[in-house]
Amino acid sequence: MAIQWFPGHMHLTKQAITERIKNIDVVIELLDARLPGSSANPMLAELTAGKPALKVLNKQDLADPAYTALWLAHYNSQSGTRALALDASVTAPAKALATACFELAPKRGGMVKPMRVLICGIPNVGKSTLINTLTGKRATKTGDEAGITKIEQRISLADDFYLYDTPGVLWPRIIVAKSGYNLAASGAIGRNAFNEEEVALELLDCLIKHYPTLLEARYKLDPVAGLRDEEVLEAIGRKRGALQSGQRVNMQKAAEIVIYDFRAAVMGRISLETPEEFAQWLAAGQKLDAERQVKKDAIELDRKIRFKKIPRPDKRES
Repeated sequence: MAIQWFPGHMHLTKQAITERIKNIDVVIELLDARLPGSSANPMLAELTAGKPALKVLNKQDLADPAYTALWLAHYNSQSGTRALALDASVTAPAKALATACFELAPKRGGMVKPMRVLICGIPNVGKSTLINTLTGKRATKTGDEAGITKIEQRISLADDFYLYDTPGVLWPRIIVAKSGYNLAASGAIGRNAFNEEEVALELLDCLIKHYPTLLEARYKLDPVAGLRDEEVLEAIGRKRGALQSGQRVNMQKAAEIVIYDFRAAVMGRISLETPEEFAQWLAAGQKLDAERQVKKDAIELDRKIRFKKIPRPDKRES
């Protein structure tokens, strides 16, 4: 299953970012620390190319610290980029963002040259929570659901520091299948755009490999090593009483339990990808996408020839 979700307001957001970026000094991209690669929007990278970038790994309190360290090293090794990890609801670390912005754009500051920062990211990554923490008041709406913010907002953090908030935006087409599942598991994609059972199975596949003890402890399971994700999901359903007639497991209900528990971090601190893993997924996705485009172009060329929209080669000229 290919997971895709791009509501109409995201088209407007893309246009707004394209226009706003001309006068921006630093771009803050908020990422989900549990899936930084999957939550980094390639469309945003294209729109903001050339601007100093601050990558903020939010929800670090939910993520595996060892994985987060790998991602921070990955981003901090890139030119014109800094990376921080934080919990957007905690005031002290959040205020370190302003310092990082001035380090990335040292010539900005003061009333003559105020700092102009664009903050962006995927839906439900915590932008509104971060802004409310920075301002010390409820400047924006928040909620555990994708797509809360719908319009651009300008917020003054100081007389010489302006923050432009944009609605969460995904990219028009997700080419990395694993990213689609990880985004759905995290809550970044609208609930009607994916099948909970498929997402839960992909999530369990990761947990069986990398976090078996957390999985066993949370659901009081026997060792899960060697089991298929379907078997583990069924076992969880039985342990949690997700049963229907004939004592059959309601797999949909079991899937909802697993996804909820991951989002709430009640299993423990879990991350779904390393920089190396994501690079492999991305390379495979790009290769497959390129192959699809070649086939699509060939079909379009054949269509044009059949409908005489382009001339056929003249055999007499060969």
